[in-house]
Amino acid sequence: MKEREAHSKYRTELFSAILVYAVVLFGSISWGRGMDPGPVRTLVLLTPMIPLLLAVWAIARQFARMDEFVRLRSLESLSVAAGVTAALTFTYGFLETAGFPKISMFWVWVVMGASWGLHSLLRRAMSR
Repeated sequence: MKEREAHSKYRTELFSAILVYAVVLFGSISWGRGMDPGPVRTLVLLTPMIPLLLAVWAIARQFARMDEFVRLRSLESLSVAAGVTAALTFTYGFLETAGFPKISMFWVWVVMGASWGLHSLLRRAMSR
């Protein structure tokens, strides 16, 4: 499969999963917030994890479709992003001990995604 065709399939799969995630997220928050605390409410609030798994599946499929060189470059960017995320979150853990405000775990993905994207963009810019 050619890279363009593979990337097109990836975008379709990933954006479909993200769309389903957004719909399920909106529904679970709208419905779950009004429920009494308990296991049913917890399950309702966790339902967005199902379409999130579809997104993970789309990413894994894309890695399987990539040729070895592109896969290596992508995994290197992901590895750098994981290291940056680990360093920043570990550092902020110490800052919380020093009195800084506690932050949500949702920020971990923001840092990871931004690091991954930035590293990929920098690599592309430097290779031209």
